[in-house]
Amino acid sequence: MRRILIVGAGQSGLQLALGLQALGYDVTLMSNRTADEIRGGRVMSTQCMFHTALQHERDLEINFWEEQAPRIQGLGVSVAGPVTPLGHPRLVDWLGELDGYAQSVDQRLKMAGWMDAFERRGGRLVIHGAAVSDLDFLAARYDLMLVAAGKGELGALFGRDAARSPYTTPQRALAVAYVHNLAPRLEHPELEAVRCNLVPDVGELYVMPALTNSGRADILFWEAIPGGPADVFGGVTDPSEHLALTLELMEWFTPWEYGRATRVELTDAGGTLSGRYAPTVRDPIGWLPGGGLVLGVADVVVTNDPLTGQGSNSAAKCATSYLESIVEHGDRPFDEAWMRRTFGRFWATARHVTKWTNAMLAPPPEHIVRLLGAAGQLPAVAHRFANGFDDPADFENFFYEPDKTAAYLEEAEAGAAVADTDGESVAESVGEAVGEPESEAAEQVG
Repeated sequence: MRRILIVGAGQSGLQLALGLQALGYDVTLMSNRTADEIRGGRVMSTQCMFHTALQHERDLEINFWEEQAPRIQGLGVSVAGPVTPLGHPRLVDWLGELDGYAQSVDQRLKMAGWMDAFERRGGRLVIHGAAVSDLDFLAARYDLMLVAAGKGELGALFGRDAARSPYTTPQRALAVAYVHNLAPRLEHPELEAVRCNLVPDVGELYVMPALTNSGRADILFWEAIPGGPADVFGGVTDPSEHLALTLELMEWFTPWEYGRATRVELTDAGGTLSGRYAPTVRDPIGWLPGGGLVLGVADVVVTNDPLTGQGSNSAAKCATSYLESIVEHGDRPFDEAWMRRTFGRFWATARHVTKWTNAMLAPPPEHIVRLLGAAGQLPAVAHRFANGFDDPADFENFFYEPDKTAAYLEEAEAGAAVADTDGESVAESVGEAVGEPESEAAEQVG
């Protein structure tokens, strides 16, 4: 029986541990917190998981909360226009339906529950904040060691891959609040959806349904451009002040969302989170002082900004990919060559997430402005963009290159047989309404 150590009890570490355990591997899981400490602690993420990632959980039969969590059936985008005396109007507003529903389960609830399941099934759970010296000592005792927790000195084991990491500083300041009592959405009250509100020169506000320890909740998530008017959460430690700032920003920049939020309250004292980090891709292999090797997992080696909601999805896909590579390798040594092949297999998927997320962090070029605007009049475009959150590889076909975007919009227009009264194409008319990239409204959609 092969012995495997996994350091880190997040989405990827726990999913991989449970998957290996079910196949008979001797798995040790190391976490710096107990299940009860996680369950009663502060929120850790926003974690909207789309169909493919959810299916990976179903395949392992660890989808314990699927019947309780809201079923998110759509993804919508709104774009705020230039400021007026009454605040910011909404220039673009559309909803794309998802082919398979998404869900968001508070990681405090999920990770604690998965840790309990791992122990009930006979897994060895060690509560200890691992250091490099620990892994160096343990290297001879395990056939494979995987690092799925990348903060502190463990993260320093994995060198930055400059060729795949265009940013050296954080591109967004993040602020999350879990709330109860958000009113139903007027635009589609019967359909649960994630809504992304893009505010040029300010950032983005995501609103998504979720399940938390106290039941149904909604997540209010600001992604503020550093140094901009929404970058106001630095140093804020009081949860009530955090929520008040969140609502003040909503009232001014996204009044269509604020109208639903006048009676919200935090789900609990740990229902807020803020911070910032630079998106980074790292070398997947860490070398220990004694010559042993460790393999980095998920966001330890591919850290993307949460702007596109891919963190938990990528973690689930990484755990699935690594599980397949481990099983297929049989009894052979887990050497450096195998580790690089294993990461390469995951990177074949992860590279699309990194490319798309980094593109969305930058000011949008003209063809993206037109694409987002056209989705408001062409349901097929809204549908395709929304489902790209499940399969970001599809953006290669219509998102990055102006010629491909133009060809796709022409195809979508022809399919819908839509033209405005002046004979202009939908893309052209929307482009005029939203504004060219040099206008204030289009400077910073991403």
